[in-house]
Amino acid sequence: MGLKYLTLANPQFIFAAMNRIDRLVATVLLLQSRRLIRALDIAEHFEISIRTVYRDLRALEEAGVPLSAEAGEGYSLVPGYHLPPVMFTQEEASALFIGGEFVARLTDASLQKHVQSALLKIRAVLPVDKQDYLERLQEATAIRTRVFPLQEGFRDDALATIQNALVQRRVLAMEYFSNHRDSLTQRRVEPLGLLYYSEHWHLIAYCRLRKDYRDFRTDRIKTLRPCDEVFSEHEKFSLKQYLQALEHFDNPHEIQVKFKPCVARWVRERHRFGLVEEKVCADGVLMTFLAPALEAMGDWLLSFGAEVEIISPPALKLLLWEKSQTLAKHYEATCEHTPSSFPALAPHRNGRV
Repeated sequence: MGLKYLTLANPQFIFAAMNRIDRLVATVLLLQSRRLIRALDIAEHFEISIRTVYRDLRALEEAGVPLSAEAGEGYSLVPGYHLPPVMFTQEEASALFIGGEFVARLTDASLQKHVQSALLKIRAVLPVDKQDYLERLQEATAIRTRVFPLQEGFRDDALATIQNALVQRRVLAMEYFSNHRDSLTQRRVEPLGLLYYSEHWHLIAYCRLRKDYRDFRTDRIKTLRPCDEVFSEHEKFSLKQYLQALEHFDNPHEIQVKFKPCVARWVRERHRFGLVEEKVCADGVLMTFLAPALEAMGDWLLSFGAEVEIISPPALKLLLWEKSQTLAKHYEATCEHTPSSFPALAPHRNGRV
C-alpha cells in the first residue's frame, strides 16, 4: 500500500529508484572489470559523492554481493564472483559498433583482426532484431580516414607489441627512421605511453641512446623486438603532463591573418594550427593563431596565394615573400614559356568552373 502510494503520488520515485538500480548494477560491472578500484574512482566515474559510493557499496553487500576491501587501496569483488552475461541494449550495441569501426581504421594489422573478432562476438549475443538493426546501420554508415602510404620495408604491426611492452615494462629494441636526420638508428627504449595525434600513432618512451624522453612515430619503426630486460617505473614521468605540454607549447607565435570570405570556411574546417580568435571584417575574416613555428605556418599560408593577407608579425610577411621569390625563380628557370604565352584560365573550385 505504501509503495503503491509513493509510486502514484510521486512519479519521480520510480525514476530515482530505477536510476539507483542501474547504478548499482553498473558498479558491480565496474568492480568486475578492475582488480582493485578506489571509492574516489567510482565517485568520479558516476559523478556522485564519496558518501553515495559508500551507501551503494553497503547496499550491494546487503544484497549478497561479496566485496573485499583493502585498507588504503580500494575495493574488489571476491575472486570467483561474476555477474551472469548482461545483454546489450540497442544503443550500447550501436555505440560499440561505431567505436569498433573507428578502431579498425585507426589501428594497424596487429589489432585490426582482434577488433573484427570482438565485433562478431558482440553481434553473436544479440537477438535477431538487434542484429538486423546493426546490419542496416552498417550499410548506412561509412568512416573515411586519411591513409598514409607506409615506407617499403617498415612495420604495420607494431601496436600490439608496444601495448604488451607498456604493461610489462619491457625494454624495446628497434630500428627507427629519423626523418630529421634522414637515417636509420638503433634504439633501446623504455615505453611509457601510446598516443594518437596528428593522424599517426606515437610511442612516448625514454630513449637510452639520447638519454631523454622521445616521441617515436610508429610508422617509422622498421624493426621492433621486446627484450628480456624489465625497467623500473619512471616516477617523475606523467603522460598527462606530457599531453598538456603538447597542447600548451612554450613561447608560441601570435599570428594575425586576414582571409578572403571565399576561403574562410575552408580554413575553419582544415586549419592545422591553434585558432584562438576570429573576427568578421568588411573585406574578409581576421583570424588569430598561436603557432609553435613560423616556418610551418608560412608553408601552409602560401597554399592560399593571394586569398590571404598577413597582418602580423612582420617576420612572417618576410618569410612568405622569400618563399614566393624562391618559388618564382624555380619555375622561371624551368619553364619553357613565359606567362604571356598562356591564355587566362578561369578559376576552378572542386572541379567546377
